[in-house]
Amino acid sequence: MTDTPKPLDDPQELPGAAPAGDALPDTAAATPPPPSPAVASASGMKEAPLLEHLVELRQRLVRCLIAVGVGFALSYSFAERLLDVLLKPLMDVMPAGSKLIATSLPETFFTVMKLAMVAGAFVASPYIFYQLWQFVAPGLYKEERKIIVPVAFATAVCFVGGALFGYFIVFPFGFKFFVDYASDYITVMPTISAYFSLAVTLLFAFGVIFELPVFIFFLTSLGMVGTKALRKFRRWAILLSFVVSAVLTPTPDAVNQLLMAGPMIVLYEVGIWVSWFVDKQRLAEKAQRKAEQEAAADGGPKEPPRSPDTPGAPEAPEATATADAAATPDEAAQNTEAQATGVADAVDAVPTDAAHTADAHEAKKAADADAAAKDDGQGPKAG
Repeated sequence: MTDTPKPLDDPQELPGAAPAGDALPDTAAATPPPPSPAVASASGMKEAPLLEHLVELRQRLVRCLIAVGVGFALSYSFAERLLDVLLKPLMDVMPAGSKLIATSLPETFFTVMKLAMVAGAFVASPYIFYQLWQFVAPGLYKEERKIIVPVAFATAVCFVGGALFGYFIVFPFGFKFFVDYASDYITVMPTISAYFSLAVTLLFAFGVIFELPVFIFFLTSLGMVGTKALRKFRRWAILLSFVVSAVLTPTPDAVNQLLMAGPMIVLYEVGIWVSWFVDKQRLAEKAQRKAEQEAAADGGPKEPPRSPDTPGAPEAPEATATADAAATPDEAAQNTEAQATGVADAVDAVPTDAAHTADAHEAKKAADADAAAKDDGQGPKAG
């Protein structure tokens, strides 16, 4: 008895195959798919920009500190002359022979050091504001980045201008107001550290206040505010000017508040005019871009017709008709002649094919007749 060979595809006979009753392990299901690179690095993508901004901020702060250090080194050599200049508005309104006092031995030394530091910050203010605008530059448009240097210079000029306004305009009126409260029983003898703190606070306050037009220019350039909104907000701006002046001025008297609130209101009006010029320029640029886009849309290149040979691209009879209509007379005549030649060839091919078919039928009939004649001559075959 011959053994029937087993099929080669029997799972029991294959080498290394698992038993028939045991199920093969689902390796694909057991092994988890590798995490997607986008998902795996999602947390890194969120942290990287923040770390980059922090590193850049640290670098710019270090540069600003170095600039202030250089300014301090330059200012410390003539810090005593700067102290005389700073004391002049007060000494002009005080009684003759009056002097400032120091309540401790190192008070004058530290005051001179602080004054040199403040003078160094004023000297380095253009570079400091430039670093500040460079830190903000990545969030601006390409057109807005071109004006970083002028804006940084204008910011420094406004800051120094505000400090000079406080020194030449506010200090004489404010200090005279305080000195006039003295009487025969009260002698004004301010300490040098107290006067330095009051003077520097007022200088920085007026310097910051004079940045209002630059601040409005920046907000208008970003599209956050407009001229109409600023005009509607004018009443609230006047009220906030008095509130801010009351907070920034270290004294509660109304004279210093008026001397600060008045310039703030004037600067707000200047900011409205600056916003108007910025809006006007923006509208002109927008109209120019729109005109350029319309001109490009009217005279730009049209989309070529899609070829029917392209996979998945349907035929475009309108495009073909447009191309035929746009062809020159000679090309149109050549196309017409080619089409007529193709039709004639097709017509000539029809009778030729018919003749070949008729000859084939006649040959078949002749072969059938010859076979029938042979069968009749031989007779029936023996069973």
